[in-house]
Amino acid sequence: MGEVILVSGGAGYIGCHTVLALQAAGHEVLVLDDFSEGHLAALCGTDYVRGSLLDRQLLKDVFSRQTIAGVVHFAARTYVGESVERPGRYYENNVVGTLQLLDAMVAAGCKRLVFSSTCATYGEPEEIPIREDAPQRPVSPYGNTKLVCELMQRDFARAHKMGIIALRYFNAAGADPDERVGEDHRPETHLIPLVIAAAAGRLPQVKVFGDDYPTPDGTCIRDYVHVSDLADAHVLALQRLLGGEQGFHAYNLGNNTGTSVREVIAAVERVSGKKVPFVVAPRRPGDPPRLVGSPDLIMRELGWQPRFADIDSIVRTAWQWHSAHPDGYGDS
Repeated sequence: MGEVILVSGGAGYIGCHTVLALQAAGHEVLVLDDFSEGHLAALCGTDYVRGSLLDRQLLKDVFSRQTIAGVVHFAARTYVGESVERPGRYYENNVVGTLQLLDAMVAAGCKRLVFSSTCATYGEPEEIPIREDAPQRPVSPYGNTKLVCELMQRDFARAHKMGIIALRYFNAAGADPDERVGEDHRPETHLIPLVIAAAAGRLPQVKVFGDDYPTPDGTCIRDYVHVSDLADAHVLALQRLLGGEQGFHAYNLGNNTGTSVREVIAAVERVSGKKVPFVVAPRRPGDPPRLVGSPDLIMRELGWQPRFADIDSIVRTAWQWHSAHPDGYGDS
């Protein structure tokens, strides 16, 4: 086996799309996943190791068996509500897991890391669209763990002359346009698949949390980015690191535009030709009216250009995936 790219959490939603993008770019990929959240079927036959970043010996073995040219790190717990109820689980998995990965990389002489971060590190924004130099003040344990990971990575990059790029996502959405992989969370909490499930009759209705926000239609506005566009950004980031880039760098992955909850429902109705039953529920605590990210920096420095820039094109790929896979990957 030649030099490979290690993808932690590669069986998850964004991870499996990135694995496909890395392979399309000519990289040999090895996935490390404990399959607590991901799906074996999402790997499409890619080589994998089953295990956790909390297993130091496993990490040592993975890095000693082959030359790892770089790491793309997705493995994390990501449910904001659960992080409030069980913060210890999030600090152990997200922070300790990332620390052990960094230690294993240093021991093996692997100096390139692309990190799956989040707009949750910003907390309540002072300005819209959010730029990379905005204050980072998370409002959830999940956001805190991702910020701690970024701070660790800054220190490791400085001390060990590593090249690390953190990608701060906004709302990942959609599915592989060739329908090879898609979105299958258990439980599902993302808006677009929930709206699709309601349109398809698999849910009785979808809840709209608040319709009295200071937005044009009263519902929250979020920045949806197609998952394949996110995957492309990871490939661009890795290529920059393979070219010799050092230090820590962070980029937003947004579309610079926002889509309200009602606009998402309307897009699903246009794409599917079906009415979406919904009910207005009380606001959820901590939901800001508008979250939109500026991608100007990654466009300028890495040449990233989203291919699915409008909500209908994003929803269309999601509708196609869920229509072809009503039970997701079919595993539990």
